[in-house]
Amino acid sequence: MKGESALWQDYELIDSGRGEKYERYGPYTLVRPDPQAIWTPVLSDDEWVRADAVYMREGQTGTWHYRRPLPESWTMRFRELRFKVRPTSFKHTGVFPEQASNWLWIQEILKDYGASDVLNLFAYTGGATLAAAAAGARVCHVDASKGAVRWARENQRLSRLEDKSVRWIQDDVQAFVSREIRRGKKYHGIIMDPPPYGRGVSGEIWKIETHLSGLVARCSDLLSDNPAFFLINSYATGYSHFSFRNLLAEQVTPLGGTLSSGDMLLPHSRSNRYLPCGVYARWSGR
Repeated sequence: MKGESALWQDYELIDSGRGEKYERYGPYTLVRPDPQAIWTPVLSDDEWVRADAVYMREGQTGTWHYRRPLPESWTMRFRELRFKVRPTSFKHTGVFPEQASNWLWIQEILKDYGASDVLNLFAYTGGATLAAAAAGARVCHVDASKGAVRWARENQRLSRLEDKSVRWIQDDVQAFVSREIRRGKKYHGIIMDPPPYGRGVSGEIWKIETHLSGLVARCSDLLSDNPAFFLINSYATGYSHFSFRNLLAEQVTPLGGTLSSGDMLLPHSRSNRYLPCGVYARWSGR
């Protein structure tokens, strides 16, 4: 998935290399670590030092070093969606531009389904939630982080989608899915972005190698009789996209439809390189 990510106007991957990436988020440029960028940058050091802020690793954590004053947060856009950008203490900005391909895919699928219900698990700051809501879906957004849910709701406001149906849930994903199964709830689409490791609201431990297979199997029980899609994407290192494809295939093969998988990629704006950012597996009912 590489073409759709080039549709951004407010984001640009300027260069990457030596374990870092040089990006533009709206009017500001940032340098952040990226272990995938094992090559030599195309641009000179004189170009890289023009970045407005650099995230520097310091032991197990890191710190932003600002070369000029930046606002605490600002807004960027992708088509009809708007997102708050904020450099966090753990290097993220709250926006994952490589996900644009998934957002457009979700919206294309939902065009044929009219009113539909979508479940977004490990939903973080809500890019996929807002993409589905903008396409007319009723979305259930689930994340264990209170701050992430608050951030996602702010993105809804910025995108002027307050009139869309979004159910905001702060909860442990596995516990929530189990309750939805007992309630007999059904969804036309399921999205999940499982982290390698995490904790639920009450300290529940999540390990992708231990818990993902069972979660995917239980989520298949939540699919409606007329399912639209099932999407898994992840940034967990050590997994090929075929790992997630095979896992998803166990549940959706009897349903027919179309199954695909691949790498999430970002194109460089000043060279012909692509930066791998994660993997995805996705199924559609058509």
